[in-house]
Amino acid sequence: MSEQQSIYLDNAATSFPKPESVYSAVDHYNRCVGAPVGRGAYRTSIELQSSIDQCRKLAAQILGASRPEEVAFSFNGTDSLNIIIHGVLKPGDHVITSDVEHNSVFRPLQTLKERWGLETTYVPANQQGIVDAVSFREAIRENTRLMILNHASNVTGSIQPVCEVGELAQKAGVLFLVDAAQTAGHLPMDVSRMPIDFLACSGHKGLMGPLGTGLIYLRSESAERVRSFRQGGTGTRSEEETQPLSLPDKFESGNHNAPGLVGLKAALEYILEKGVVQLRQHEQELTSRLLEGFRQLPDFEVPGPEQVESRVGVVSLVSQMVEPQILASVLDENFGIQTRAGLHCAPRIHRAIQSLDYGGTLRFSPGAFNSLSQIESTISAMEDLLHSFRL
Repeated sequence: MSEQQSIYLDNAATSFPKPESVYSAVDHYNRCVGAPVGRGAYRTSIELQSSIDQCRKLAAQILGASRPEEVAFSFNGTDSLNIIIHGVLKPGDHVITSDVEHNSVFRPLQTLKERWGLETTYVPANQQGIVDAVSFREAIRENTRLMILNHASNVTGSIQPVCEVGELAQKAGVLFLVDAAQTAGHLPMDVSRMPIDFLACSGHKGLMGPLGTGLIYLRSESAERVRSFRQGGTGTRSEEETQPLSLPDKFESGNHNAPGLVGLKAALEYILEKGVVQLRQHEQELTSRLLEGFRQLPDFEVPGPEQVESRVGVVSLVSQMVEPQILASVLDENFGIQTRAGLHCAPRIHRAIQSLDYGGTLRFSPGAFNSLSQIESTISAMEDLLHSFRL
């Protein structure tokens, strides 16, 4: 293969490249600051605290939180989900979730089931990878404490009816957690107006920050019902031996990931400058062309909604002819196209879209820095690859 620039299409795992300002912010912190957050009275520490406070304000603005204090920092989307799941649930509780979820939901729930008998109900998804809100309503019991739903699937890109499910949860007095790993930074949202209690997401996917960053939105009145997942130093109320109850300190023990958060601040500034709506339009253009091109390929199925408005920038292919891991390897080695193959840590949805027996899917997830010409090259590469396998 001749030397060529790689085409990165694994943004559903983590965004790449990042905005140039993100690299500059992280490098400046590591070379010129180095101080911990909220732990010093010297100038660089105070300036860093101000930068982190601004990062929180920007995150609240993008998510639509009423107050910056309703946004807590975590270390990734998995950490965010665990903080809520372990902080809310107790013996005797029942949880309703769905087959669309990631292992970051399945595994904490299974752990609590094995530990003390948590009861769980999994709502099925249809062949497009979408759940029916009515199924959540029918699953509610007297001991149902929490509902959890993925905002958009990392396998099919299907956008789920989170507002409809949230309204059902509110009427039943049940807490509602939304996994926004694939939608934060991709879809305009206003959590203060959405019928949700908690929203968990990573900072390194659609929000374009560094790895090791995550966010949790906690509606103020709902946060009181969440126990702190970890306890320790917060730099506040140090004379007290118990964890502070005020937000966000209740959920932010120990040193923050300072280089990650200054990078996340730069990323959020970039998103606000470009506009989530404009970024969404670019993503839809690329996704629409991928769908159009891939649907012309024989021997492949494209699960998920037909309309690009009903999905985020995730397009999967199912092949009964070649395992997705082989396809991903050939695309990388022969065409420099980087994709993701397998179950994507979301095993249950593969039963719904009937890809489990074929090793999962080959996933393409364009991002803000992909171009239409790269998408055309990807479609052409798939046509060449399919031709070679059929010879």
